[in-house]
Amino acid sequence: MDAIAGEMRSLANVRHETARALVLARWLFIVAALIAAIVVIGGITRLTESGLSIVEWKPVTGIVPPLSHAQWEAEFAAYQQIPQYTEVNGPAGMTLAQYQSIYFWEWLHRLLGRVIGLAMALPLAWYAWRRAIPKGYAPRLFALLALIALQGAFGWLMVRSGLSGRTVVAPHWLAIHLVTALVTMAGMIWTALDLRDLARREPPARLTGFSALALTVLLVQLVYGALVAGWRAGYLASDWPLMQGRLVPDGIDWNSGALALIDDPFLVHFIHRWWAFAVVAMLVVMGRKLRARGARPVSVAVHSAFGIQILLGIATVMSGVALWLAVLHQLVGAALVAASIWGAHALGRRP
Repeated sequence: MDAIAGEMRSLANVRHETARALVLARWLFIVAALIAAIVVIGGITRLTESGLSIVEWKPVTGIVPPLSHAQWEAEFAAYQQIPQYTEVNGPAGMTLAQYQSIYFWEWLHRLLGRVIGLAMALPLAWYAWRRAIPKGYAPRLFALLALIALQGAFGWLMVRSGLSGRTVVAPHWLAIHLVTALVTMAGMIWTALDLRDLARREPPARLTGFSALALTVLLVQLVYGALVAGWRAGYLASDWPLMQGRLVPDGIDWNSGALALIDDPFLVHFIHRWWAFAVVAMLVVMGRKLRARGARPVSVAVHSAFGIQILLGIATVMSGVALWLAVLHQLVGAALVAASIWGAHALGRRP
């Protein structure tokens, strides 16, 4: 009887651990989805030139937007002191209503950032207090929380870079801010997949050499996509596959040497266009490897994501960077990261 009771307790513990791991996995998937959402809102904020509309960082009181006409006037007056207003929007005759429209997107972007921080920090504190985190996962989860905090700090440094001496934020800070968000989302998804495997009594996946190479190639493309956004380089040419009628555009300035690779808008745009096909090549191979391992749904997700992303990129350029196409391009970019991480995880699963 004691042996039977012991087996029953052991089975109950296994079931409890399985359920707990699945709950943690679903929580991380939700946070990852919130990060994808903030990437999209961030894209709208950038494309509408809204990022500098709030010139102060108020972590608590900034949650509430201006509620009275006097408060709106005070916010507008603060915005009128920065170069973006005095050199760009002021001479064009910006009204309070126009200011309120750009304020909304930056306020929503910051609000969602706070929601993400709380969505990660509060459940993590609860699970840690209840000792509900599986062995070995606590350092990873707290590292993801630290990345979210770091992302917020990068966001403020990005905004601050545009408040004096510039009419827009520094492109390199924008790239750091965006890529950190996508890397954090990738870490969330990988950890959630590991927890899902843990619920199936399977070991965590390993990162294979091929997957590391494929993700590195994708990371380079993400960096250049962010730099294209930061330098407004998408507006430089609306033809494809040529740029301004030439394969290699005329406007590249090599006076800065190797720094032109990240500082010259024409070169940044050119690299982003053609490095995309290096990404495609790597992901085609990933898809074939996945199919060979019987992971057909993952392979379909990877192929679909990069195929749609390529088409959206071309359409965005040829439309002259239409807002809705550019936002979709950024959304599918986040989906491509998610699919690639899913693929790399599937290739690294161990029996």
